[in-house]
Amino acid sequence: MTTDSENEIQVLEEEIIEEAPGQETDPVAVLTADLQRLQAEYANYRKRVERDRAVASEIATAAVLTELLATLDDIDRASSHGELTGGFKAVADQITSLTNRFNLERYGAEGDLFDPQIHEALMHETSADVTTPIASKILQPGYKYKERILRPARVAVTEPE
Repeated sequence: MTTDSENEIQVLEEEIIEEAPGQETDPVAVLTADLQRLQAEYANYRKRVERDRAVASEIATAAVLTELLATLDDIDRASSHGELTGGFKAVADQITSLTNRFNLERYGAEGDLFDPQIHEALMHETSADVTTPIASKILQPGYKYKERILRPARVAVTEPE
């Protein structure tokens, strides 16, 4: 007397043999190969989902940090004018600490070589004192998160005559 599961296995074996004429006819080998293929597909799916989640998280973090850039600029201006005191200084320190924890990197310094991929030239000068184009003045610092440029540094460029 056969059970329902044995009948299902028999039907599956017959379908596999009919679908793959001229190939392996050992049903165990065919089922093992199918199982290995499904396991590989599942492993690839899981890796792809994990990678997509990481990318989505990075994009969301970059979007939030981008929105904070104007606030960071205001904090820098207030600090440079000596207007950052009391409770406002504590809030500014917390915001700066938060952006540091998320690895927001500020870049752009006077004298850096001009790179159009990370700098935006707003002014142009020539000088005999330089041999290569440099960022002679930082009008607005640039910010990047990981390898993503959130905002290019806005600079005045000095080129050789």
